[in-house]
Amino acid sequence: MPEGHTLHRLARLHQRKFAGAPVEVSSPQGRFASGAALVDGMVLEKAEAWGKHLLHRYESDLIVHIHLGLYGKFTDQTPPMSEPVGAVRLRMVGENFGTDLRGPTACEIYTEQQVDALLSRLGPDPIRKDADPDRAWDRISRSKTPIGTLLMDQKVLAGVGNVYRAEILYRHEINPMRPGKDMDRSEWDAIWFDLVELMKIGVRRGRIITIRPVDDHGDSGYAPKRPRTYVYRRAGRPCRICGAEILHSVMQARNLFWCPVCQAS
Repeated sequence: MPEGHTLHRLARLHQRKFAGAPVEVSSPQGRFASGAALVDGMVLEKAEAWGKHLLHRYESDLIVHIHLGLYGKFTDQTPPMSEPVGAVRLRMVGENFGTDLRGPTACEIYTEQQVDALLSRLGPDPIRKDADPDRAWDRISRSKTPIGTLLMDQKVLAGVGNVYRAEILYRHEINPMRPGKDMDRSEWDAIWFDLVELMKIGVRRGRIITIRPVDDHGDSGYAPKRPRTYVYRRAGRPCRICGAEILHSVMQARNLFWCPVCQAS
């Protein structure tokens, strides 16, 4: 599932390419046809992201809410657009840019009240300037739930996914099984600051980069053209720092990776 930096990159792209002008909106697949008709030809006023949610705000005061989920993906092209290929849920066409959305978990019309309700359920997003880390700390510091679970809970922290979860805990030598209430405030402040910096790098570079330059050597990334990681998808391989075998488990139905020595407590 795409992590928060991906949605912020999409929001910036759509803001740059579509905002301030009318947009042709359609649903070649048909599943979003009635929603598309409501905003078709309207001026897109703003595109923004909150965690893993993308919001397109139109002059009609209607908002298109998109959650990519596991399979959602935008593909771009220059108009005139070619015939749709596959199940295109949403097609947006501006003067010089067009994009097709396939496979999202959600693509729907929201009112401002529905957006408010959505945002009230989300924790702070480290990429947003208006994010308040105290909101996340308030929940973490009172919870017996493992910090590895809390970091992935979008009600606690919006936008953090499996890669950032594994890597940030490694970078701060914190065992993912440690209960949130056993965290120190100084540890949380350090994690938050690091997440802000790393996720902003993700927005700029278009990929997750978590490894410090001094450690950027050894075996290749976990997949072709992927940057190296400390622990994510490195189960059974030696830790880049101490040489211990990276461990793997499953936490809340998601793969978990950590070093038993560097993250002993």
